[in-house]
Amino acid sequence: MLLDTNIVIYACKPDGTWLSAWTRHPEAACASATRIEALGFTGISAEEDEAIRGFLGEVLSYPLDDEVIQSAVRLRQQKRMKLGDAIIAATALEYSVPLVTRNAGDFQHIPGLQVINPFQDQA
Repeated sequence: MLLDTNIVIYACKPDGTWLSAWTRHPEAACASATRIEALGFTGISAEEDEAIRGFLGEVLSYPLDDEVIQSAVRLRQQKRMKLGDAIIAATALEYSVPLVTRNAGDFQHIPGLQVINPFQDQA
């Protein structure tokens, strides 16, 4: 399963331990764009930065290869979306894994993309 940036950020906060079922799953992975987004997130504390770096060092990271790039281009041609979201969705599609995100609505228009929102059960 591919973890969206928001899942990584929430999981690395002190109160995010309930997300460990997702982040510690043996098949958990991140897109290369998640590293950029999570570490570049405005206002993260030194502790959060350390936790994010530690987490990203432990989880599988899918590369931004030519197939992912072409898929992201097609997604952005179909509908306006943020570059990071397009890369993350394209990564999930190219590696045939579900995307775990709190922002399910940002991805609902993408055919063939399985989206899981772990926050749905928390509401």
